[in-house]
Amino acid sequence: MSEKISVVYHELYDAYGPQGWWPLVEHDGTNPTKTGAISGYHVGDYTFPRTKKEQFEICLGCFLTQNTAWTSVERSLLNLKKLHALSPQRIMEMDDKIFTEAIKPSGYHNQKSRYIKKFIPFFLALDEHVPTRTELLELLGVGPETADSMLLYAFKQPEFVVDTYTKRIFIQVGLIREKTSYDIVKSMCEVALKNEILDQDRLIVAYQEFHALLVEHAKRHYSKKPYGENCFLQMFDDK
Repeated sequence: MSEKISVVYHELYDAYGPQGWWPLVEHDGTNPTKTGAISGYHVGDYTFPRTKKEQFEICLGCFLTQNTAWTSVERSLLNLKKLHALSPQRIMEMDDKIFTEAIKPSGYHNQKSRYIKKFIPFFLALDEHVPTRTELLELLGVGPETADSMLLYAFKQPEFVVDTYTKRIFIQVGLIREKTSYDIVKSMCEVALKNEILDQDRLIVAYQEFHALLVEHAKRHYSKKPYGENCFLQMFDDK
């Protein structure tokens, strides 16, 4: 199974190339090959986030992207940018109604506003400390996918992110069953890449790229039913 997952990673990388996640609205980068939003990406540059502000923006995006498309999140972040409110201190100073209205494009804006306002004191108290997965999961509104997204992209920790697209693809190509849990899929992907990548920095890069590549592939082939139409990963079906 690990070998098959590794093949999936390399097939996707060969097909789409590096993705440059996590996008940042204040970074003047682009990835024109992507489906959907193309701005803010840093293809081939794995030094991000470079500042505490960028780190916070990624965490903010992790909340906003829950149950919505990145194009909607980008609109929310651009609204905050216009208000000079992409910092934790500025958000805490803002009127709740103004902040909630700014993030409205992301949906569930009242709920997400509460999550973010609860998260900010925790973030500010971190200083240079890297949070544990357990600490993040104890926070309001932080589930496994959000926690792993923060750890992988904001804090550069080797935690693979599993989302709906990942499971949808793996089910369709016969790698998992519909009821396979998040943690099992996460472990499968981590083991597969750890088997061939021993250096931790390179492993983190591979986790970032694999997750982003699965999302890109799913947007092209798994957004509409019947799922997997013209998917070149269907080679696993008969194996």
